[in-house]
Amino acid sequence: MDGINTNVQEVKELTRIERIGAHSHIRGLGLDDALEARRSSQGMVGQLQARRAAGVITRMIKEGKIAGRSILLAGQPGSGKTAIAMGIAHALGEDTPFTAMSASEIFSLEMSKTEALTQAFRQSIGVRIMEETEIIEGEVVEIEIDRPTGGAADQTGRVTLRTTEMETVYDLGKKMIESFDEQKISAGDVITIDKATGKIARLGKSFTKSKDYDAMGPQTRFVQVPEGELQKRKEVVHVVSMHEVDVINSRQQGFLALFAGDTGEIKPEVREQIDTKVAEWREEGKATIIPGVLFIDEVHMLDIECFSFLNRALESETSPVVVMATNRGITTIRGTDYKSPHGIPIDLLDRMLIISTKPYSEKETRHIIDIRAEEEDVEMEDDAKDLLTRIATETSLRYAIHMIMAASLVCIKRHGTEVAVDDIKRVYSLFVDVKRSTQFLMEYQQEFMFNEAGGDDDDDSSEEDSDEDGMED
Repeated sequence: MDGINTNVQEVKELTRIERIGAHSHIRGLGLDDALEARRSSQGMVGQLQARRAAGVITRMIKEGKIAGRSILLAGQPGSGKTAIAMGIAHALGEDTPFTAMSASEIFSLEMSKTEALTQAFRQSIGVRIMEETEIIEGEVVEIEIDRPTGGAADQTGRVTLRTTEMETVYDLGKKMIESFDEQKISAGDVITIDKATGKIARLGKSFTKSKDYDAMGPQTRFVQVPEGELQKRKEVVHVVSMHEVDVINSRQQGFLALFAGDTGEIKPEVREQIDTKVAEWREEGKATIIPGVLFIDEVHMLDIECFSFLNRALESETSPVVVMATNRGITTIRGTDYKSPHGIPIDLLDRMLIISTKPYSEKETRHIIDIRAEEEDVEMEDDAKDLLTRIATETSLRYAIHMIMAASLVCIKRHGTEVAVDDIKRVYSLFVDVKRSTQFLMEYQQEFMFNEAGGDDDDDSSEEDSDEDGMED
């Protein structure tokens, strides 16, 4: 399409690998139609105010009224900030791009910090491209394939296609015959053929062939015979991210660079050309921009250069909605000596809508443990869940959730069917939480290497002595 490739339809399917992750139980924000938060729904528990606020934001994103804004999720560790961000992602649906990253990632990449942020921004901006293609759609009446006995000559064939109004015979070449053979297309199938590419898609069996005596598998799909003419113009919609278009047009190997993952730095000239072309398509009505969501976790890990870049990037026309999360109080801005709330500069905080999350109550904690046990397919006694809830309130929710799977393995080892209190106690004795680990360090600090607690005074005094010696000299 006018010199810019956008053929990345099949790439996205490969990246979705199902596994049980920390937030795999989240299905949405758990709101009703009036954006009121339900006590427990779609894997979300409690945090009613924060979820309500996230629901309003989601509605604004869908209506395209909040692009270029920034949202900050601020709260204690383990209060469900990432869960709310995931809920927003699910509530938006598949078409809206959602990119999640941790702030510290950008320091470990082989490209500059600003380039890494630019790529993350461009990944979060979708382009819906509409193009018209000519297709042939109809029911296969008959397929005739001539196979020469000599073997030297190419196969030839004919296919008869029909709609409710007309019937036509088409000649088939070698490639088309191979496609028909691969897809095992037979009489009674309803197919579409893309005239530009020759790609054949099988829609299903015609209802006229759905007789009782036909031996059909349970997966067989029945469809109506197409109406009207055989040749039709059809509007095809592709949804790609700006970053994908950047990669395709900046690399020799085209969209194969998307599989490799090593996209490297992309020249600004390439991006400018793409922006110009997309702006042209928007004017012509061929494309629409979908501002997506960029989620930056542990945002206090960014330094002052990154914050300066964000200030400018947020003001761009095509900027996505940036959702940030932090668990810091008043702390030093990285790269400076200044202190600021959440470790974020004041001028950037001014541009943000801040959503605060509160610690979970004991009842809510118990409900989350129930959900996680179900998600991880672990049978657990009520007493064991009560004990886990107590551990979660005294230590942290994350620690208690990590114990579920560990206790399940202990239970399997003793050939039990349900996780009991003894299994939890066993795991509690094997794996220490942060509090107990700190206590252990305080008790045995002299035994560890590079111990700094309590030895600072000696170091300072020795440094001062050496300085004085130097001055005397």
